[in-house]
Amino acid sequence: MPFIPALLAAILTAGIGSVAFADTTDVKTQTTVEVTKKGAHCEQDPNCFNRYHPAIKPVARAKPGNLIKVHTRDALDSNLNINSKPKDVTAIDVNLIHPMTGPIYIEGAKRGDVLAIKLIDITPNEYGYTTIIPGFGFLPDLYTEPFIANWKLNRTEAVSEQLPGVRIPMRAFMGSVGVMPGEAEVDTWLARESQLGAAGGVALPPEPTSARPADVCGPNGSHKAKCLRTIPPRENGGNMDVKQMVEGTTLLLPCFIDGCGLFIGDVHFAQGDGEVAGTAIEMGAVVTVQTEIRKGMASVVKQPMFEGGSHLKALEPDRFHAVVGYPLKGAGEVPPQWTYLDSAKIKPLTNLSNDVTLAARNSLINMLDWLQKTKGLSKEQAFVVTSVACDLRISNVVDVPNYAVTTICPMEIFDKK
Repeated sequence: MPFIPALLAAILTAGIGSVAFADTTDVKTQTTVEVTKKGAHCEQDPNCFNRYHPAIKPVARAKPGNLIKVHTRDALDSNLNINSKPKDVTAIDVNLIHPMTGPIYIEGAKRGDVLAIKLIDITPNEYGYTTIIPGFGFLPDLYTEPFIANWKLNRTEAVSEQLPGVRIPMRAFMGSVGVMPGEAEVDTWLARESQLGAAGGVALPPEPTSARPADVCGPNGSHKAKCLRTIPPRENGGNMDVKQMVEGTTLLLPCFIDGCGLFIGDVHFAQGDGEVAGTAIEMGAVVTVQTEIRKGMASVVKQPMFEGGSHLKALEPDRFHAVVGYPLKGAGEVPPQWTYLDSAKIKPLTNLSNDVTLAARNSLINMLDWLQKTKGLSKEQAFVVTSVACDLRISNVVDVPNYAVTTICPMEIFDKK
């Protein structure tokens, strides 16, 4: 037996339990601010809102460098569950979109600063869903029936009975994350969106029905006519749905009010670039972020920017199939994204000039056709796959008139046969 010092021998003989050693779990190095959920839905939750206005008061305060742990709800604030059916999709109240947790006042942040928000961790719920909502998504004219895929989630992958043989790896990110606008921004954004709506474009005006918080944005709210909808992303961030904002990424947002008013919600387990069906794998989650204030930088960072490192490499597929698309269409066809322009020139043409949106549509439709013919998927199953896993990438914007968009689908999501 090797020599053991007398003191160590005495400790071992007496039993280590008599000595007051702390487990490493008990060693804390950071302060955590936690914002939890309360109640079944946003309506019952004082920490939840679904409209934007600077009159909405912060529900918590945090210092730069604190870990901020935010409990979030699914994007639709829904009652969907693992047994939900397509008919349940039609019962969704779109006025509830999107429930956000916050706002959180960041101490020391002033209007004109930039808030840097680093994503540290996402812990998923066990259930998620992808829906096809008639009239919504990138191909509303082609997908007119409701559909739902119910997903079982863990920290590794998502599987669904509605998509047998498909496994989607976890690539979680915050679909919506942002800061509160100021009074000037509310006025500017409402004006430009109202102008677009008057021209026939898609723009959602303030809607007090089901708005939260009710005392600010509801039917009798103090600012009901100016509470912005959360559906479009804007200079304050919000519903950006950028899949590259994964763990390790730092988002930069200009502050429009003192304290910035950080909020988080609409977390996605996984999504393809484009989110073409209108939803990703939607879920509730617990999100941990850390903030930093970059003083006076809003003159440079005037809209969302983000930065990071090599972690984006994990988003790229090991094996893939890709379809290149051009701005082509059938004679007599006016795709829905162009109807508001009311242009007699578009209808008879079969080729539009320098049109990225039509190229994306062409590429996606041909990928959907390929998935149905080679993978045995139904029309709806293929649309879900492209929404949660396939990426629309701009390939060129110089080769006139046919700008190119490529749809790239990872093949490793399909079980080998």
